[in-house]
Amino acid sequence: MAKGSFTFGFWSEKEYFLDRMNLRELTAAYFQYYAIAAYIVVSLVTGGIVLWALATGAATWWGVLASIAATVIIYPAVWYVLHRYVLHSKYMWKHPLTAGVWKRIHYDHHCDTNNLKVLFGALYTTLPTVIVATMPVGYALGGTYGAVAALCAGVVTTCIYEYFHCIEHLGYAPSWGLVREMKKTHMAHHFHNENGNYGITNLWWDRRLGTFYDGPKDK
Repeated sequence: MAKGSFTFGFWSEKEYFLDRMNLRELTAAYFQYYAIAAYIVVSLVTGGIVLWALATGAATWWGVLASIAATVIIYPAVWYVLHRYVLHSKYMWKHPLTAGVWKRIHYDHHCDTNNLKVLFGALYTTLPTVIVATMPVGYALGGTYGAVAALCAGVVTTCIYEYFHCIEHLGYAPSWGLVREMKKTHMAHHFHNENGNYGITNLWWDRRLGTFYDGPKDK
């Protein structure tokens, strides 16, 4: 398919290039991508379970809300650790068993930053990661239904993060100052020095751990 063309299709093998798309086209393609569709299904199912548990008294509001809050708070740290210490480490690409996975979920994105299909992590790696990062914390705070609530919050947060990550690569200047700043620092990570600005959409941990830089003049 020619670069820059745009065709809808839920299970389509066609490619979408962010440098040739506008925000409306991105949004339409985003919700058709299979991984995002899977996250939405998971969030609806887990959210329905939690609502049922609250309505029947099987779960407590405190446990559910605490699990959701903890997930939202720890998520930036999870993204930072994975991006800096796993995806930018030397371990995955040095071993035959993990090199192919690393190429798919990280190397390809750095090589082809405008290709929407390699911007998203592979579902078989991202969903298990979300489960491991959220459900134990939720279970500790709210039992079984706390774990389900944490997973729901995790996949919703992933959808939000991925959408803004797409916008960072979209060929336009965001009007919202916060998003414009996110785009600037993430583009610096890709095209100036990849040893910094690991947070992608949240740079709090970069600022705390000394890996944040504002632009080329700083690093």
